Amino acid sequence: MDFKQKIIELIKKNTKLKTDEISNLLSVPPNPDLGDFAFPCFKLGKNPVESANKLKDKIKIPDFLEKIETKGPYLNFYLDKANFTEKILTNIQKETKNYGKGREKKKILVEYCGPNTNKPLHLGHVRNMALGNAVVRILEFQGNKVIPVNIINDRGIHICQSMVAYQKWGKKQKPNKKGDHFVGDYYVLFSKKSKEDPNLDLEAKSLLLKWEEEDPETHKLWRKMNTWVLQGFQETYDRFGIAFEKEYFESEIYKQGKEVAFEGLKKGVFEKNDDKSITAPLEKFGMTNKVVLRGDGTSVYITQDMFLAQQRYEDYKFDKLLYVVASEQSMHFKQLFKILELLKRKFAKNLHHLSYGMVHLPTGRMKSREGTVVDADDIMDEISELAQKEVEKRYKNLSKKERKRRGEFISLAAIKFFMLRSDASKDMVFDPKASLSFEGETGPYIQYTHARANSILKKADVKITKVNYNLLQEPKEQALISLLSKFPTKVEETARHYKPHIICRYLLDLAQAFNEFYHACHVISEDKKLMEARVVLVAATKQVLANGLKVLGIHAPEEM
Repeated sequence: MDFKQKIIELIKKNTKLKTDEISNLLSVPPNPDLGDFAFPCFKLGKNPVESANKLKDKIKIPDFLEKIETKGPYLNFYLDKANFTEKILTNIQKETKNYGKGREKKKILVEYCGPNTNKPLHLGHVRNMALGNAVVRILEFQGNKVIPVNIINDRGIHICQSMVAYQKWGKKQKPNKKGDHFVGDYYVLFSKKSKEDPNLDLEAKSLLLKWEEEDPETHKLWRKMNTWVLQGFQETYDRFGIAFEKEYFESEIYKQGKEVAFEGLKKGVFEKNDDKSITAPLEKFGMTNKVVLRGDGTSVYITQDMFLAQQRYEDYKFDKLLYVVASEQSMHFKQLFKILELLKRKFAKNLHHLSYGMVHLPTGRMKSREGTVVDADDIMDEISELAQKEVEKRYKNLSKKERKRRGEFISLAAIKFFMLRSDASKDMVFDPKASLSFEGETGPYIQYTHARANSILKKADVKITKVNYNLLQEPKEQALISLLSKFPTKVEETARHYKPHIICRYLLDLAQAFNEFYHACHVISEDKKLMEARVVLVAATKQVLANGLKVLGIHAPEEM
């Protein structure tokens, strides 16, 4: 039973407020003494205290509520504990992996990752992939049809820089390591050599013009190096557990983007400058003006983005398109969305930039051109090795293969959860060792709690008959049940705001409440009826932990 929805219906029946208004106002009080839900009555009249009392007198108390009380201008709803416990736990038993699932039916595109084919994926991409994948899963869990897409930035001056370096110093070698790392080495080499020889920059620009003129030899080298990089990316995606329904390539759409630039010029949305560049005048909208096509006819990022949004709408007729891109590009997306609105694209109001902050290391900021970036593969390798050592300390007799398997899923949980647990909009410092703690606010801590719940169930090995839910009256039991009831609301809140850290915080609170319950209340005991009731509570907690981990893209292990 969705208690919040039931209370919304009660209030709606007895007021003139709409469902959405009530839903936005109804909240969970910070203090349990103030009830399970609280409704502020400021919108019901000039005297909210009086309005609260009048509404209280109007409502006939249903069986799922113990009482309704007024506290000043607030109407507080207290759930009937025995009824509440039975409804929540039986609901989780019935719905299992679907507990908390929503009923939305929108079609949502989520663009994330967006790599360049001149270097491997780095730590910044790891945050992007963790966030993008979690948002996809959460929106799917809400019932939406979600299409994950990628944009591959496979052309431009930065691509030509790695190509120039390979032409000069590559000696036609084939990759002796993962392809994206191999090509990335030449990008770093170009940066180093160009400081000594400025003519290299001119060579890269010349190569870009050759590429745009479709010079056969230039395209042959470009295809070969891109293939190496894309194969490397795919290995990283597979390991990280992500996949895209469709990948768009900048090289295939940049020309159509130029056509949109000329369309805007013809319509008077854009202006032509003295240097022949085309600009979107956006100052009157509180933004800087934006060049949409250079004077020499070459495109910039926004050139392709103007067309790409249109192409995606034609491909999928989406209700919403989310761009998961770092906060550095916030102005870019404001400009893009305004340009598409001025071009009268009907989907322009359905675009959203899901901005996230930069990832720093304890040693400082990363820089690709200087080769100081931590690659995604390297960070996964490092944390997987640390996790395997931790597993070996705890379980001496495990096979090497099993240690590696556990180390891998623990390390991915450590990385993903650490990336997701902070508000995405803020910059963060990634600390590999702290992310792996089995005791701290980490992914492995939640995995360990799930495995502990599973271990209790295996030891109990009890056949459930008729459960007496009235036996679950201990404060630690009630605190745990209360948290279990909030999972659907937390999922809905996470999906509405595109903020996976809400689910992360919820899972940490749930794991802590479970561990406090476990230490305070013996599950396995001589009292069979009490044992049955507590086993059902353990099973429900295990299920909700698994559901929560799944929407974050994290494995819920039976054993650690």
